[in-house]
Amino acid sequence: MTTTVGILGGGQLARMLALAGAPLGLRFRVLDQTADACAGQFAPLIVGDYTDRAALETFASQVEVATFDFENVPAESAAWLAERVPVFPNPRALAVAQDRLAEKTLFRELGIPVPAFAPVDTREQLEQAVARIGTPCILKTRRLGYDGKGQFRLRGADDVDAAWAALGAQAPKVGLILEGFVAFERELSVVACRTRDGAFRTWPLTENWHVDGILSASLAPARVDAAQAQTAIAHARSIAEALDYVGVFALEMFSRDGVLLANEMAPRVHNSGHWTIEGSETSQFQNHLRAVLGLPLGDTRMLGHACMLNWIGALPAAGPVLAEAGGHWHDYGKSPREGRKVGHATLRADSAAELADALARVGRALGREAQVAPVVERLRG
Repeated sequence: MTTTVGILGGGQLARMLALAGAPLGLRFRVLDQTADACAGQFAPLIVGDYTDRAALETFASQVEVATFDFENVPAESAAWLAERVPVFPNPRALAVAQDRLAEKTLFRELGIPVPAFAPVDTREQLEQAVARIGTPCILKTRRLGYDGKGQFRLRGADDVDAAWAALGAQAPKVGLILEGFVAFERELSVVACRTRDGAFRTWPLTENWHVDGILSASLAPARVDAAQAQTAIAHARSIAEALDYVGVFALEMFSRDGVLLANEMAPRVHNSGHWTIEGSETSQFQNHLRAVLGLPLGDTRMLGHACMLNWIGALPAAGPVLAEAGGHWHDYGKSPREGRKVGHATLRADSAAELADALARVGRALGREAQVAPVVERLRG
Protein backbone atom coordinates (compact mmCIF):
# COMPACT_ATOMS: atom_id res chain seq x y z
CA MET A 1 0.00 0.00 0.00
CA THR A 2 1.35 3.43 -0.97
CA THR A 3 1.77 5.86 1.93
CA THR A 4 0.15 9.26 1.52
CA VAL A 5 1.77 12.13 3.40
CA GLY A 6 -0.29 15.19 4.24
CA ILE A 7 1.34 18.62 4.26
CA LEU A 8 -0.25 21.63 5.93
CA GLY A 9 0.88 24.54 3.80
CA GLY A 10 1.33 24.47 0.05
CA GLY A 11 4.32 26.69 -0.69
CA GLN A 12 7.70 25.87 -2.17
CA LEU A 13 8.72 23.80 0.86
CA ALA A 14 5.76 21.45 0.35
CA ARG A 15 6.56 21.36 -3.35
CA MET A 16 10.17 20.29 -2.65
CA LEU A 17 8.98 17.73 -0.09
CA ALA A 18 6.76 16.18 -2.75
CA LEU A 19 9.64 16.09 -5.24
CA ALA A 20 11.92 14.48 -2.64
CA GLY A 21 9.29 11.90 -1.74
CA ALA A 22 8.69 10.70 -5.29
CA PRO A 23 11.72 8.32 -5.32
CA LEU A 24 10.41 6.79 -2.08
CA GLY A 25 7.12 5.99 -3.78
CA LEU A 26 5.16 8.42 -1.61
CA ARG A 27 1.99 10.24 -2.47
CA PHE A 28 0.93 13.58 -1.03
CA ARG A 29 -2.08 15.69 -0.13
CA VAL A 30 -1.65 19.39 0.54
CA LEU A 31 -3.95 21.70 2.49
CA ASP A 32 -3.54 25.40 1.77
CA GLN A 33 -5.69 28.50 2.00
CA THR A 34 -5.04 29.56 -1.62
CA ALA A 35 -6.10 27.78 -4.79
CA ASP A 36 -2.87 28.68 -6.62
CA ALA A 37 -0.47 27.29 -3.98
CA CYS A 38 2.58 26.15 -5.92
CA ALA A 39 2.74 22.70 -4.29
CA GLY A 40 -0.61 22.03 -5.96
CA GLN A 41 1.30 21.67 -9.23
CA PHE A 42 2.74 18.39 -7.91
CA ALA A 43 0.19 17.06 -5.40
CA PRO A 44 -3.61 17.14 -5.01
CA LEU A 45 -4.59 20.34 -3.24
CA ILE A 46 -7.36 20.80 -0.69
CA VAL A 47 -8.27 24.48 -0.40
CA GLY A 48 -9.43 25.60 3.01
CA ASP A 49 -8.58 27.61 6.07
CA TYR A 50 -6.31 25.91 8.60
CA THR A 51 -9.08 26.28 11.17
CA ASP A 52 -11.77 24.82 8.90
CA ARG A 53 -12.70 21.53 10.58
CA ALA A 54 -14.45 20.22 7.45
CA ALA A 55 -11.31 20.80 5.36
CA LEU A 56 -9.15 19.26 8.09
CA GLU A 57 -11.47 16.25 8.27
CA THR A 58 -11.20 15.71 4.51
CA PHE A 59 -7.43 16.12 4.73
CA ALA A 60 -7.11 13.64 7.62
CA SER A 61 -9.22 11.03 5.81
CA GLN A 62 -6.82 10.98 2.87
CA VAL A 63 -3.42 10.71 4.63
CA GLU A 64 -1.53 8.32 6.90
CA VAL A 65 0.76 10.94 8.46
CA ALA A 66 0.86 14.74 8.45
CA THR A 67 3.56 17.42 8.61
CA PHE A 68 3.98 21.15 7.88
CA ASP A 69 5.69 23.47 5.46
CA PHE A 70 4.42 26.54 7.33
CA GLU A 71 4.92 27.22 11.03
CA ASN A 72 1.94 29.52 11.41
CA VAL A 73 -0.62 26.74 11.11
CA PRO A 74 -2.63 27.15 14.35
CA ALA A 75 -1.31 24.77 17.00
CA GLU A 76 -4.91 24.06 18.00
CA SER A 77 -5.59 22.75 14.48
CA ALA A 78 -2.47 20.60 14.65
CA ALA A 79 -3.60 19.17 18.00
CA TRP A 80 -7.08 18.43 16.60
CA LEU A 81 -5.49 16.71 13.60
CA ALA A 82 -3.13 14.70 15.85
CA GLU A 83 -6.15 13.00 17.41
CA ARG A 84 -6.88 11.48 13.99
CA VAL A 85 -3.50 10.85 12.31
CA PRO A 86 0.13 10.98 13.47
CA VAL A 87 1.44 14.56 13.21
CA PHE A 88 5.17 15.40 13.11
CA PRO A 89 6.58 17.58 14.50
CA ASN A 90 4.23 17.35 17.45
CA PRO A 91 1.78 20.19 18.19
CA ARG A 92 3.74 21.26 21.30
CA ALA A 93 6.89 21.84 19.27
CA LEU A 94 4.86 23.82 16.76
CA ALA A 95 3.27 25.92 19.52
CA VAL A 96 6.63 26.78 21.11
CA ALA A 97 8.19 27.75 17.79
CA GLN A 98 5.19 29.97 16.96
CA ASP A 99 5.68 32.17 20.01
CA ARG A 100 8.94 34.09 20.30
CA LEU A 101 8.50 34.46 24.04
CA ALA A 102 7.94 30.73 24.62
CA GLU A 103 10.82 29.97 22.28
CA LYS A 104 13.31 32.32 23.96
CA THR A 105 12.19 31.09 27.38
CA LEU A 106 12.86 27.48 26.36
CA PHE A 107 16.30 28.38 25.02
CA ARG A 108 17.18 30.10 28.29
CA GLU A 109 15.91 27.17 30.35
CA LEU A 110 18.16 24.85 28.31
CA GLY A 111 21.19 27.04 28.98
CA ILE A 112 21.39 28.33 25.41
CA PRO A 113 22.55 31.97 25.29
CA VAL A 114 19.99 34.42 23.93
CA PRO A 115 19.78 38.20 23.55
CA ALA A 116 18.07 40.04 26.40
CA PHE A 117 14.28 39.94 26.01
CA ALA A 118 11.08 40.96 27.76
CA PRO A 119 7.36 40.49 27.06
CA VAL A 120 5.46 43.64 26.13
CA ASP A 121 1.69 43.96 26.39
CA THR A 122 1.29 47.71 27.02
CA ARG A 123 3.04 50.93 26.14
CA GLU A 124 4.11 51.27 29.77
CA GLN A 125 5.72 47.83 29.64
CA LEU A 126 7.50 48.85 26.44
CA GLU A 127 8.99 51.89 28.16
CA GLN A 128 10.09 49.74 31.10
CA ALA A 129 11.60 47.08 28.85
CA VAL A 130 13.53 49.67 26.81
CA ALA A 131 14.89 51.19 30.03
CA ARG A 132 16.00 47.75 31.24
CA ILE A 133 17.36 46.28 27.98
CA GLY A 134 18.70 49.49 26.50
CA THR A 135 18.92 50.63 22.91
CA PRO A 136 19.27 49.74 20.14
CA CYS A 137 16.61 47.06 20.49
CA ILE A 138 13.88 45.50 18.38
CA LEU A 139 10.17 45.29 19.10
CA LYS A 140 8.64 42.21 17.48
CA THR A 141 5.30 40.48 17.32
CA ARG A 142 5.46 37.25 19.30
CA ARG A 143 3.53 35.45 16.59
CA LEU A 144 3.06 35.49 12.81
CA GLY A 145 6.26 37.37 11.98
CA TYR A 146 8.72 36.00 9.42
CA ASP A 147 11.12 37.33 6.77
CA GLY A 148 11.50 40.58 8.70
CA LYS A 149 7.76 41.22 9.08
CA GLY A 150 6.26 42.41 12.35
CA GLN A 151 9.40 44.17 13.59
CA PHE A 152 10.40 47.72 14.55
CA ARG A 153 13.94 48.74 15.45
CA LEU A 154 14.36 51.33 18.22
CA ARG A 155 17.59 53.26 17.95
CA GLY A 156 16.92 55.28 21.07
CA ALA A 157 14.34 55.80 23.83
CA ASP A 158 12.74 58.52 21.69
CA ASP A 159 11.52 55.77 19.31
CA VAL A 160 9.08 54.30 21.83
CA ASP A 161 6.13 56.27 20.44
CA ALA A 162 6.89 55.26 16.86
CA ALA A 163 7.39 51.61 17.82
CA TRP A 164 4.11 51.48 19.72
CA ALA A 165 2.33 53.22 16.85
CA ALA A 166 3.71 50.63 14.44
CA LEU A 167 3.00 47.46 16.42
CA GLY A 168 1.02 48.32 19.55
CA ALA A 169 -2.34 47.57 17.97
CA GLN A 170 -1.21 43.96 17.47
CA ALA A 171 -0.37 43.41 21.15
CA PRO A 172 -3.83 42.09 22.18
CA LYS A 173 -3.93 39.61 19.29
CA VAL A 174 -0.42 38.23 18.85
CA GLY A 175 1.58 39.68 21.77
CA LEU A 176 4.84 41.61 21.56
CA ILE A 177 8.40 41.00 22.72
CA LEU A 178 11.32 43.40 23.01
CA GLU A 179 14.75 41.97 22.21
CA GLY A 180 18.18 43.49 22.59
CA PHE A 181 19.88 44.26 19.30
CA VAL A 182 22.83 41.99 18.55
CA ALA A 183 25.77 43.52 16.70
CA PHE A 184 26.65 40.14 15.27
CA GLU A 185 29.62 39.19 13.13
CA ARG A 186 27.87 36.33 11.35
CA GLU A 187 24.44 34.80 11.00
CA LEU A 188 24.59 31.02 11.22
CA SER A 189 22.09 28.19 11.14
CA VAL A 190 22.21 24.53 11.94
CA VAL A 191 19.70 22.36 10.10
CA ALA A 192 19.00 19.22 12.10
CA CYS A 193 16.83 16.14 11.94
CA ARG A 194 15.54 13.80 14.64
CA THR A 195 13.63 10.55 14.20
CA ARG A 196 10.80 8.99 16.17
CA ASP A 197 13.28 6.80 18.05
CA GLY A 198 15.61 9.70 18.89
CA ALA A 199 18.30 9.32 16.20
CA PHE A 200 19.75 12.78 15.54
CA ARG A 201 21.79 14.20 12.67
CA THR A 202 22.76 17.62 11.41
CA TRP A 203 24.15 19.02 8.22
CA PRO A 204 27.28 21.18 8.35
CA LEU A 205 26.72 24.68 9.73
CA THR A 206 25.51 27.24 7.21
CA GLU A 207 26.37 30.94 7.08
CA ASN A 208 23.54 33.20 5.94
CA TRP A 209 23.20 36.71 4.54
CA HIS A 210 19.89 38.60 4.67
CA VAL A 211 18.65 41.65 2.77
CA ASP A 212 15.62 43.51 4.15
CA GLY A 213 14.96 40.61 6.52
CA ILE A 214 14.80 37.99 3.74
CA LEU A 215 17.48 35.35 3.19
CA SER A 216 19.67 36.30 0.23
CA ALA A 217 22.46 33.68 0.26
CA SER A 218 23.59 30.66 2.25
CA LEU A 219 27.07 29.13 2.27
CA ALA A 220 27.98 25.65 3.49
CA PRO A 221 30.07 24.62 5.19
CA ALA A 222 30.26 27.82 7.24
CA ARG A 223 33.80 29.01 7.96
CA VAL A 224 33.71 28.45 11.72
CA ASP A 225 35.99 26.58 14.07
CA ALA A 226 35.19 23.06 15.22
CA ALA A 227 34.34 24.14 18.78
CA GLN A 228 31.70 26.61 17.59
CA ALA A 229 30.18 24.01 15.26
CA GLN A 230 30.01 21.48 18.09
CA THR A 231 28.32 24.05 20.34
CA ALA A 232 25.70 24.82 17.71
CA ILE A 233 24.96 21.14 17.20
CA ALA A 234 24.72 20.58 20.97
CA HIS A 235 22.20 23.44 21.22
CA ALA A 236 20.10 21.94 18.41
CA ARG A 237 20.18 18.51 20.00
CA SER A 238 19.05 19.82 23.39
CA ILE A 239 16.09 21.62 21.76
CA ALA A 240 15.09 18.55 19.77
CA GLU A 241 15.18 16.32 22.84
CA ALA A 242 13.33 18.81 25.04
CA LEU A 243 10.50 19.02 22.52
CA ASP A 244 10.58 15.33 21.52
CA TYR A 245 10.92 16.74 18.03
CA VAL A 246 10.50 14.55 14.94
CA GLY A 247 11.56 15.84 11.54
CA VAL A 248 13.82 18.61 10.26
CA PHE A 249 14.17 21.99 11.93
CA ALA A 250 16.58 24.91 11.77
CA LEU A 251 18.14 26.81 14.65
CA GLU A 252 19.16 30.31 13.61
CA MET A 253 21.97 31.95 15.58
CA PHE A 254 24.09 35.07 15.80
CA SER A 255 27.83 34.77 16.28
CA ARG A 256 29.35 37.58 18.35
CA ASP A 257 32.79 37.55 19.96
CA GLY A 258 32.95 33.78 19.59
CA VAL A 259 29.61 33.25 21.38
CA LEU A 260 26.53 31.83 19.67
CA LEU A 261 23.24 33.54 20.58
CA ALA A 262 20.07 31.70 19.57
CA ASN A 263 17.69 33.85 17.54
CA GLU A 264 14.86 31.49 16.63
CA MET A 265 13.97 28.02 15.44
CA ALA A 266 11.89 27.04 12.44
CA PRO A 267 9.87 23.82 12.95
CA ARG A 268 10.14 22.66 9.35
CA VAL A 269 12.54 22.27 6.46
CA HIS A 270 14.32 25.58 6.05
CA ASN A 271 15.42 28.04 3.39
CA SER A 272 19.04 27.89 4.61
CA GLY A 273 19.03 24.13 3.99
CA HIS A 274 18.03 24.25 0.32
CA TRP A 275 21.65 23.67 -0.70
CA THR A 276 21.36 20.13 0.72
CA ILE A 277 19.42 19.01 -2.38
CA GLU A 278 22.58 18.99 -4.50
CA GLY A 279 25.24 19.64 -1.85
CA SER A 280 24.62 16.73 0.52
CA GLU A 281 24.36 12.97 0.35
CA THR A 282 20.75 13.26 1.57
CA SER A 283 18.67 16.43 1.34
CA GLN A 284 16.80 18.00 4.23
CA PHE A 285 13.56 17.24 2.37
CA GLN A 286 14.08 13.51 2.04
CA ASN A 287 15.40 13.18 5.59
CA HIS A 288 12.36 15.02 6.91
CA LEU A 289 10.12 12.50 5.18
CA ARG A 290 12.24 9.60 6.42
CA ALA A 291 11.95 10.90 9.97
CA VAL A 292 8.19 11.39 9.99
CA LEU A 293 7.67 7.96 8.39
CA GLY A 294 9.95 6.15 10.83
CA LEU A 295 12.57 5.29 8.20
CA PRO A 296 16.36 5.37 8.74
CA LEU A 297 17.96 8.75 8.13
CA GLY A 298 20.27 9.27 5.17
CA ASP A 299 23.85 10.48 5.49
CA THR A 300 24.13 14.27 5.88
CA ARG A 301 27.75 14.67 4.77
CA MET A 302 28.50 17.40 2.24
CA LEU A 303 29.57 16.90 -1.34
CA GLY A 304 32.21 19.62 -1.55
CA HIS A 305 31.16 23.26 -1.03
CA ALA A 306 27.80 24.83 -1.83
CA CYS A 307 26.07 28.20 -1.98
CA MET A 308 22.36 28.84 -2.35
CA LEU A 309 21.17 32.11 -3.90
CA ASN A 310 17.57 33.14 -3.24
CA TRP A 311 15.57 34.74 -6.03
CA ILE A 312 13.18 37.34 -4.59
CA GLY A 313 10.44 39.10 -6.53
CA ALA A 314 11.23 37.73 -9.99
CA LEU A 315 13.49 35.10 -11.52
CA PRO A 316 16.66 36.17 -13.31
CA ALA A 317 17.88 34.34 -16.41
CA ALA A 318 18.70 30.70 -15.73
CA GLY A 319 21.42 30.41 -18.39
CA PRO A 320 24.43 31.69 -16.41
CA VAL A 321 23.69 29.31 -13.54
CA LEU A 322 23.07 26.31 -15.78
CA ALA A 323 26.28 27.05 -17.69
CA GLU A 324 28.25 26.18 -14.55
CA ALA A 325 29.22 22.54 -14.05
CA GLY A 326 27.84 22.68 -10.51
CA GLY A 327 24.91 24.98 -11.25
CA HIS A 328 21.38 23.92 -10.25
CA TRP A 329 18.14 25.83 -10.85
CA HIS A 330 14.87 25.76 -8.90
CA ASP A 331 11.79 27.56 -10.21
CA TYR A 332 8.95 27.46 -7.66
CA GLY A 333 6.22 27.99 -10.23
CA LYS A 334 5.08 31.27 -8.68
CA SER A 335 4.07 34.50 -10.36
CA PRO A 336 6.44 37.45 -9.76
CA ARG A 337 5.68 39.71 -6.82
CA GLU A 338 7.75 42.12 -4.78
CA GLY A 339 9.26 40.42 -1.73
CA ARG A 340 8.12 36.94 -2.81
CA LYS A 341 10.47 33.95 -2.87
CA VAL A 342 10.09 32.69 -6.44
CA GLY A 343 13.07 30.35 -6.77
CA HIS A 344 16.67 29.66 -5.91
CA ALA A 345 19.90 28.45 -7.43
CA THR A 346 22.58 26.30 -5.86
CA LEU A 347 26.19 26.31 -7.00
CA ARG A 348 28.34 23.38 -5.90
CA ALA A 349 32.09 22.86 -6.33
CA ASP A 350 34.82 20.60 -5.03
CA SER A 351 36.84 23.46 -3.53
CA ALA A 352 36.16 26.86 -1.98
CA ALA A 353 38.22 28.56 -4.70
CA GLU A 354 36.21 26.92 -7.48
CA LEU A 355 32.94 27.90 -5.82
CA ALA A 356 34.11 31.51 -5.41
CA ASP A 357 35.00 31.69 -9.10
CA ALA A 358 31.66 30.24 -10.17
CA LEU A 359 29.73 32.65 -7.95
CA ALA A 360 31.68 35.60 -9.30
CA ARG A 361 30.90 34.58 -12.88
CA VAL A 362 27.20 34.15 -12.15
CA GLY A 363 27.06 37.44 -10.25
CA ARG A 364 28.59 39.35 -13.18
CA ALA A 365 26.39 37.65 -15.77
CA LEU A 366 23.18 38.34 -13.86
CA GLY A 367 24.08 41.76 -12.51
CA ARG A 368 23.97 40.27 -9.00
CA GLU A 369 27.46 41.23 -7.89
CA ALA A 370 26.17 42.70 -4.62
CA GLN A 371 24.35 39.48 -3.77
CA VAL A 372 27.34 37.19 -4.31
CA ALA A 373 30.09 39.58 -3.10
CA PRO A 374 29.96 38.74 0.65
CA VAL A 375 30.00 35.01 -0.09
CA VAL A 376 32.92 35.31 -2.49
CA GLU A 377 34.78 37.40 0.06
CA ARG A 378 34.20 34.76 2.74
CA LEU A 379 35.36 31.97 0.45
CA ARG A 380 38.51 33.83 -0.56
CA GLY A 381 39.24 35.29 2.87
